[in-house]
Amino acid sequence: MALSSRLARQLQHELSQPLRQTLPRIARRTFVSQPLRQGKAAQRTPRNVRPFSKSTRQLASQAAVAPNAKAYLESGAIAGAQNLVDVKKVLVIGSGGLSIGQAGEFDYSGSQALKALKEAGVQSVLINPNIATIQTAHVLADEVYYLPVTPEYVTYVIEKERPDGIFLSFGGQTALNLGVKMDKMGIFERYGVKVLGTSVRTLEVSEDRDLFAKALKEINIPIAESIAVNTIDEALQAAETVGYPIIVRAAYALGGLGSGFADNAEELRNLAARSLTLSPQILVEKSLKGWKEAEYEVVRDAADNCITVCNMENFDPLGVHTGDSIVVSPSQTFSDEEYHMLRTAAIKIVRHLGVVGECNVQYALQPDGLDYRVIEVNARLSRSSALASKATGYPLAYTAAKIGLGHTLPELPNAVTRTTTANFEPSLDYIVTKIPRWDLAKFQNVNRSIGSSMKSIGEVMAIGRTFEESFQKAIRQVDPKFHGLQGDHFDDLDDVLKNPTDRRWLAVGQAMLHEGYSVDRVHELSKIDKWFLYKIQNIVDCTHELEDIGSLYGVKKELMHTAKKLGFSDRQIAKAVNSTEDDVRARRKNFGIKPWVKKIDTLAAEFPADTNYLYTTYNASTHDVKFDDHGIVVLGSGVYRIGSSVEFDWCAVNATLSLKELGKRTVMINLTPPMYNPETYSTDFDVADRLYFEELSYERVMDIYELESASGVVVSVGGQLPQNIALRLQETGKARVLGTDPKDIDKAEDRQQFSQILDSIGVDQPAWKELTSLSAAKEFADSVGYPVLVRPSYVLSGAAMTVIWSEDQLAEKLTAASNVSPDHPVVITQFIQGALEIDVDAVAHNGKLLVHAVSEHVENAGVHSGDASLVLPPAKLPKDTIERVKTIAEKVAKAWSITGPFNMQIINAPATTEGGESALKVIECNLRASRSFPFVSKVLGTNFIDVATKALLDKNVPEPVDLMAVERDYLAVKVPQFAWTRLAGADPYLGVEMSSTGEMACFGKNLVEAYWTAVQSTMNFRLPEPGEGLLFGGDTETADLARIVDYLNPLGYKLFAANEAVKQHLEAGSKDGSVKVEVIEFPTTDKRALREVFEKYDIRGVFNLAKRRASSMVDEDYVMRRNAVDFGVPLFMEPRTAVLFAQCMSEKLPKKEGIPSEVRRWSDFIGGKPL
Repeated sequence: MALSSRLARQLQHELSQPLRQTLPRIARRTFVSQPLRQGKAAQRTPRNVRPFSKSTRQLASQAAVAPNAKAYLESGAIAGAQNLVDVKKVLVIGSGGLSIGQAGEFDYSGSQALKALKEAGVQSVLINPNIATIQTAHVLADEVYYLPVTPEYVTYVIEKERPDGIFLSFGGQTALNLGVKMDKMGIFERYGVKVLGTSVRTLEVSEDRDLFAKALKEINIPIAESIAVNTIDEALQAAETVGYPIIVRAAYALGGLGSGFADNAEELRNLAARSLTLSPQILVEKSLKGWKEAEYEVVRDAADNCITVCNMENFDPLGVHTGDSIVVSPSQTFSDEEYHMLRTAAIKIVRHLGVVGECNVQYALQPDGLDYRVIEVNARLSRSSALASKATGYPLAYTAAKIGLGHTLPELPNAVTRTTTANFEPSLDYIVTKIPRWDLAKFQNVNRSIGSSMKSIGEVMAIGRTFEESFQKAIRQVDPKFHGLQGDHFDDLDDVLKNPTDRRWLAVGQAMLHEGYSVDRVHELSKIDKWFLYKIQNIVDCTHELEDIGSLYGVKKELMHTAKKLGFSDRQIAKAVNSTEDDVRARRKNFGIKPWVKKIDTLAAEFPADTNYLYTTYNASTHDVKFDDHGIVVLGSGVYRIGSSVEFDWCAVNATLSLKELGKRTVMINLTPPMYNPETYSTDFDVADRLYFEELSYERVMDIYELESASGVVVSVGGQLPQNIALRLQETGKARVLGTDPKDIDKAEDRQQFSQILDSIGVDQPAWKELTSLSAAKEFADSVGYPVLVRPSYVLSGAAMTVIWSEDQLAEKLTAASNVSPDHPVVITQFIQGALEIDVDAVAHNGKLLVHAVSEHVENAGVHSGDASLVLPPAKLPKDTIERVKTIAEKVAKAWSITGPFNMQIINAPATTEGGESALKVIECNLRASRSFPFVSKVLGTNFIDVATKALLDKNVPEPVDLMAVERDYLAVKVPQFAWTRLAGADPYLGVEMSSTGEMACFGKNLVEAYWTAVQSTMNFRLPEPGEGLLFGGDTETADLARIVDYLNPLGYKLFAANEAVKQHLEAGSKDGSVKVEVIEFPTTDKRALREVFEKYDIRGVFNLAKRRASSMVDEDYVMRRNAVDFGVPLFMEPRTAVLFAQCMSEKLPKKEGIPSEVRRWSDFIGGKPL
């Protein structure tokens, strides 16, 4: 009744407006993205009008033009910005270091939130220790604090900044958990801070499994039968009630952490024990393994307008965490009835829970019926939200932030398409496929099966017009070594199809391509929907057809076109017909077969959409864009993986911005959903840039380069992938590569040439040799002395490198691992013990050094630089050493005639004589931007990428400046973020292979202050409090353990050791002899008994300094390290950092009253806002 009377009032009101005013305006308005302020148009409509109106729609249709959001909004049909939240300063909580389950997506969402605040004229304060992110810059945030995202530090910032609002839903699970905790502590109330968007109560209901189940019962929405429990015994009882098989889930956990399946009581006992250390409450529920899994992204505003933006379907059936599943959007196998049933339920749930902003609902759907269950609801921006934003062109995070500020959906224009309002459900005329990227092979002993707990590190998103096209594009994006659908060798193929691992899609490929499995058989084993398998069968059939022809000249135009429409790459076709990629490319172009460029178009091409998101496809007949920009192509870094993630996003985005400032048009090519979003920065959306979501392969980069008639390509800001194709782009593709000549890049990648050049300029390096036989290897190792570093010469990024300590180990490594032979030589390098490592990041122009940064590692050399803690400016390096390092950088820049960014790693070996100088030896040089470029730029207050871009273009090149000569009263420490908890079985030990997934950095007036906060920034870190137990183990040959105890003993910790040798070493090695250590029982094979030991002695910290990696799973040190991680206890396993943190504890504990001195704005540390 109320609705109809409101409608009547609204119609009466509209009819009383002079119509002639609105008509012509609708037709001729162009669009800007400034939100509508309460101007004349807005004032004419009374409040409480339901924001839709039939008569305005009729007016618009009379004008017969495409939708035009601005005209529609200005026509007065909607009352704009009626109930804006009154805030002057808002605190935005970031997500901290990148970890499994929480990666660059949250940089994207946080950036969008900051942008919305900037547009609204609201001051923003960001707290996020992840220095590599794009959001941590003054371009977006007014003030930035690089501090731990913990209640303690966030409270200090609130006390200092006095914000009146806070955003909790843009920093992943970290920010959400923090918000719930701080609300319980009464901090928001005490300081008068409003939680914007979804209320804390709603967050609690969506996270607390019991409350969630009750809430959904109220509206008759089915959820999986479950019982929330707090102890192991309760879990066993619950399982009897529900019935096996069951799944256990942990509340307040990220990416399925602590969850798993159990078929019997014994499995459940172990699983529940592990989960309860990670979360106070767990849920025991009936397993629905084998059902389909779906997700809906929903947006709702405070006026109860609610839309679903996107739905997704998992290729893998239920049982594999959605973060580890292949996902397609929009869903492909649901009937209309199923689609609408789940859509209606999603809207009902979001309205009932009272979400204000963005929300994601996950379902299990019966494969052959209309039964469904809600699995969970994330009342925050999630990993899928970033994917959905990119897949649909609907800016979810930006819209959610605007809603949080009090705007309603109908009054917000869609900032991407520029033609619709935000109260509009996108429809797509393409299909997006997401495939995860795992790096499990990098870890020893790791369990490779995938299930309900997420293990993937990154994901790719590929767009095509058919499933086959987008699926094959996605496979190649995951790793350039894949050329499309392919198989692999499996010991037990059926087992992998039944029990998924990270290689499951390869198993499907093997079964269908090479083993002749039928669709029915693969479906029977894997429960993957037959629709997907029939599509894969199309790829298989086409592959066989090509193989049967067997030569390129037998391939006619029609078959070539069919293969390209099915997503085949030139390389893939070449392999099938025994030809080469270049020949296939030439023949394809002769046939006139080229890709078409399409826009990501949320209007399914019904109306013109105006986006700069592009993709290429062979399933089209026209281009959506004109190619008259002749822009510069910037190559991104591709999929997030260990060793390459958000740092290179920062580099590529900054290069794009600098190019734009220099008046150049830019074309970005990249393939990750999280970050590439030029709009994050430009608030007016008139970006000339084009953004291609595409493969970073030679074929696709050349396609785009040729279509765009580009004026150059930048290969030095996207990590290793662009470097690998640089030479070919220049030599074969005749592209203009900006900066250092790819031939020179090649000279740095090739070990022999690299060495000869260093010798010729008088720069030292460790002794090394490339060897082709075991006997020669033994001879060389004897001559330089063990340990030595062994690596196959054809592997990149520290992969497959090992430190060898003895002749036996050398023989084992070279016979088993790489079958050393003339075809497969190995490089053996002298390994210098006790040396320190130095990182140099620099920019040169025509061989002249412009800027450089010298950072020192805390750890001893031998820890991969990506896993090391970097200190800048160096705390311990003497001035003359820093000068000598600069001289080396100058020589290297000149020898390789470098233009653009480069990075070196140098070993600082101790002096051999008393009073002599240390030896500096170069171990690596990359002629590209490195992982630490954002860190050095933000610490020194100089944007290295901006300087590099000017050098690349040879335009406005700045004069050389020695940033290391400036005296600074602060330093910063960058520390690694590991994800050991998720990688069941992996040994938490640092070596020459990189294993961290992300990084954090904090500032301080000295090393202790900066390192203290940096370590506390690591995920889920809990500081051991005085009076609690600390467990010690590892190497007793060095004095490190005793030094740690000297720092900690006066604080009143209880000290424990697992064996007598460690006890004696600690008691005898300590300075004052007052140290008392208790030896405790330490079961190495019974996890449950070991957990009871940890509880009995209240062990809250573990120091285990082993000399080398464990050789067996029952090794005492391995068991101690692994279980510290599994039980959520802080682990210190590297000598230098362990001693340093013990020193921090001795100086910082017990905590003093008041705000600690490290709580300072970034702009206060560096003295301004240069970035």
